[in-house]
Amino acid sequence: MKEKLAQAFGGLVDSTIAAVPKVVVGVLLVVSAFIIAKIVEKVLRYTLTKVRFDELVGKAGIDQSLQRLGIRQELTVLFPRLAYFLVLLVLARTAGDALGIVAISEAIGAFFAYLPNIVAALVLMILGSTLGQFAGQTVAQSAESSGIEFAPTLGKLVSGMILFVCSMMAIAQLKIDTDIVRIVTSFVLGGAALAFGLSFGLGTRDIVRNVAAGFYVRKVLSVGKPLEIAGQQGVLSAITATHVLIHSEGRETAVSNGTFLDQVSKQ
Repeated sequence: MKEKLAQAFGGLVDSTIAAVPKVVVGVLLVVSAFIIAKIVEKVLRYTLTKVRFDELVGKAGIDQSLQRLGIRQELTVLFPRLAYFLVLLVLARTAGDALGIVAISEAIGAFFAYLPNIVAALVLMILGSTLGQFAGQTVAQSAESSGIEFAPTLGKLVSGMILFVCSMMAIAQLKIDTDIVRIVTSFVLGGAALAFGLSFGLGTRDIVRNVAAGFYVRKVLSVGKPLEIAGQQGVLSAITATHVLIHSEGRETAVSNGTFLDQVSKQ
């Protein structure tokens, strides 16, 4: 019994002595990791502040896209902080290899292998948000100049569609299965397109005709001048999306824009 206890105790002592260098190296690596990561963070923050990185991003409109994605912290603070944690992870992997902790080292290695997918997905979301905002504003302004009353809603719809497509691309970059989402989206968009086509093709032919005619009426007629059309005389007071308003003897008369395609008008 004494011999067995002596062997066990001796083995424990030998294992402890053998592990001391690894523990010392691990502690030194951890301390060095925090010091190096802090230095990198401060240097990067100083550099970004000097070049006025936040102002450059603001001029490009990227800050608004980040805010819509829920990122409201200044980039001169956010990027250095991310660099701080990335440096810690890199050195933590080195420490794991030095201490023989394979599980930690492999987990950190898998994270860094997946990191490009996260960056690509984030870039797609930022680009999608920026492009969607630009396209939505452009469509809304064009529709508004054409006299379409639901121009803001149309602009938001276009912006939302672009952001949705970019979101699907970002999810695909993260290697998340989106087959079900794509199938459902295809059915929804197909049904919406069919309903939209039937609505405008059958139920609202006259409205569409008046809206299209109104585009050309604005090019030909001038508001504030006398106008005679379809037996109505007066001063042209307004051109709406579907009708022309003629002011005469204290009252307004509405004439559909499609009338100008069939009858002769005088101004």
